[in-house]
Amino acid sequence: MSTQLRPTDVKRLNRQWRRRTEGRLALLVESVTQPYNLGSILRTAATFGVDRLWLTGNSADPNDPKVGKTALGTAAKVDSTRTASTADALAAARADGYKVVAVELASGALPLHAAPLEPDVCLAVGAEDHGCSPALLAGADAVTYVPQIGRVGSLNVAVATAIALAEARRREWAALGGEADAPAGN
Repeated sequence: MSTQLRPTDVKRLNRQWRRRTEGRLALLVESVTQPYNLGSILRTAATFGVDRLWLTGNSADPNDPKVGKTALGTAAKVDSTRTASTADALAAARADGYKVVAVELASGALPLHAAPLEPDVCLAVGAEDHGCSPALLAGADAVTYVPQIGRVGSLNVAVATAIALAEARRREWAALGGEADAPAGN
C-alpha cells in the first residue's frame, strides 16, 4: 500500500532527480496574455528545472498578482527576461547555446515523441488563441506538436508546455537506463 511522501522525503527525491539531470532546458513564451496560463507555465518551468525563460510579444507580466496566484512563488525560481521582439528572443536563446523547438500544430511539425528535444533545447510556445507567430515558426530550428486522439482540436498553452517539458526531461532520464528507476521514498 502506498502512502503520500512526507515533505522531507519529497525534498530527498527531488535532490536525487536533480543529481541525474545535466541537460539545459529553456522556454520562449510569446504573447501568452492570460496571467493564470503564465503562472502555470512558470510553476511547471520551475518544477522541471528550466534554466532560462524569455517572454516576448504581449505576454502577461510575471509580477502580476494573478500570475502569482497560480505560480505560487515559483516565478522567482526561474530566470526570466522580457525581449522587445520574437527575433530578439530567438537570438538570445541561440546566443546562450540553445536549439529552439516551437510547440505548435503546424504543417511540417513532428510529433512530440519524434522531435529533436536533446539538451540544450529551448521550447517555444505561443498565444492562447492563435499559437506561435509566423516569425517564431520561421525562426525555430524545428516545430513539434502534441499528438491528440480525442475530439478536441487543441490543448491549453500551459498544458501543452507541461507535456513538452516533461517529454524533454523524460528523454534525458530514460537515457540513464535502470539508474533512473528508483521508486519514490527509497
